[in-house]
Amino acid sequence: MIKMINATCLILFLFSQIIFAKEPLELFWEDMVPPDYQTPDTPLSHDGNMLQMGLDAPIVESLNGKLVKIPGFVVPLEGDNETTTEFLLVPYFGACIHVPPPPANQIVYVKFLDAVPIDNLYDAVWVTGTLSTKGWEGDLATVGYSLVGISVSPYDG
Repeated sequence: MIKMINATCLILFLFSQIIFAKEPLELFWEDMVPPDYQTPDTPLSHDGNMLQMGLDAPIVESLNGKLVKIPGFVVPLEGDNETTTEFLLVPYFGACIHVPPPPANQIVYVKFLDAVPIDNLYDAVWVTGTLSTKGWEGDLATVGYSLVGISVSPYDG
């Protein structure tokens, strides 16, 4: 009898976790900048000679470990013409490629365990996953946030 009650409680607990599973926090790029931080105004240069500004731009520590959903554009780092496992998520098209990278707190390094399809690099996407305030540094940019990806879907906003 006690085993049956324990099994029933366990089943109810597991189903309650599924039913009440958290929806991801929908983040936008301004949410990733501390409210008291003033972003410096820097004119953009399209000649390829300008370096990344805001390498030490502060991050929002309270976002660490949160399940989030963020819109942006993909800058592939690893993968092929159809799929990717690692990329930078940036707030506007051409960032890190045609214009200098945005400040570190405006770039997310995204890593998927399995390759995900990226249909068109010109289109914005939603990326869902667990956000970390641990940065990343690569050849293209210094990054303030990283994310373990769960899904990528077309941006519908």
